[in-house]
Parts: sequence; structure tokens; C-alpha cells
Amino acid sequence: MITITLNVNGATHKVNVRPGESLLSALRLGLGLTGAKEGCGEGDCGACTVIIDGRTVDSCIYPAGEAQGKKVRTVEGLASNGKLSPLQEAFVEHGAVQCGFCIPGMLMSATALLERNPKPSEAAIRLGLSGNLCRCTGYAKIVEAVRAAASPA
Repeated sequence: MITITLNVNGATHKVNVRPGESLLSALRLGLGLTGAKEGCGEGDCGACTVIIDGRTVDSCIYPAGEAQGKKVRTVEGLASNGKLSPLQEAFVEHGAVQCGFCIPGMLMSATALLERNPKPSEAAIRLGLSGNLCRCTGYAKIVEAVRAAASPA
């Protein structure tokens, strides 16, 4: 085991990890942050998506040690003072949450997209979410929620 220091959601944590351990494992087992899920374990489904220094990464294939010195954001960091982010609220209001397995990754990909492009077109939203798979929906409500968050009433 080695001890690494991670900056997650604005807080510094020391975590014991095995050499080569994934960031997903360090977040879930080392820090108890269970929002990111392991779907495929190969970086294909997006259920484990987190944001590192403004870019989305599949944490299931990202070595935990590589995150030292970087800012990691997880779905747990989207809410503030017990209040959901506008994007999270839009997901609830538009019925974009079904089983919830893929939703943390979808939220992180959508957050990164909206930070890069605050007013994306539907095509840009679909492209921004293309690395995230969902088995419960046809994506329509998810795209609708992202569009609503981008254009608050």
C-alpha cells in the first residue's frame, strides 16, 4: 500500500491505495464517495465519470496516483450546503432520473459540458453525453434536463 493525497471536491484527503489502483476504487473504498459507479470497468459506459482539472475522465481506468496534485470533482461535490445544483434540479424536474446508476456520470459529463459551453445546442448536448450509456431511457429526458439547465427560466 502507498499513501496518496487527493484533492476531492475542494477537500484534501490522504488515501491508502495499492499500486495501480483505480481512482474509482480510491474514491469508493478509500473515501466512501459512492456516487461514481463501476459499470463496465473498461472506460466504455461512463458510469464512473468524474471531472479532473475541468476534464471528464473514466475513473475506473484512471490510476489513483495520477490524480495527485489535481482537482477531482465527483457528483457528491455538485450540491452545495444541502442544495442541489441547477443541473441536478433539472434532472429531477424533467424526470431524467430512473434507476440512478448512470445518472452520476451523466451529471458530471453534463456539468463539464455546461462549463465549457453554457448554451449548447441539442447536438452538442448529445455529443457531450455520448460517452455515457443508459439502459433505462431513450436519453430524451436527460437531454431535455441539460437543455433546461443551460437555459434557466
